Amino acid sequence: QVQLVESGGGLVQAGDSLRLSCVAPERTFTYFAMAWFRQAPGKEREFVAAVAWSGGSTVYADSVKGRFTISKDYAKNTVYLQMNSLKPEDTAVYYCAADKRTIATIARMADQFSALSYWGRGTQVTVSS
Repeated sequence: QVQLVESGGGLVQAGDSLRLSCVAPERTFTYFAMAWFRQAPGKEREFVAAVAWSGGSTVYADSVKGRFTISKDYAKNTVYLQMNSLKPEDTAVYYCAADKRTIATIARMADQFSALSYWGRGTQVTVSS
């Protein structure tokens, strides 16, 4: 079973920044699109951002566009989610996922999260006001 391991979550204040990391096995990282989803307490899981396997294309949820940046570090087999200008509504457990579908398709799969090829256990992000 492929393991994706997220890290970098924590408790911050509104307006602060955090960088989440997700380490994947090399083959998964190289040939799969990578994505971040999140789930707040009592809410449905939602898509956050995705990057194509090549690293050349990205897609973001409207709620994070302009504040979050997803990127791939091929030297470290790591995908990052740089989160700036954090808001209390960003509070959630953030999950890393990998899949061979296009990032446009992955962006529509929040309600089919378990159908993605691989995912991690999540990391908690809490933003206080």
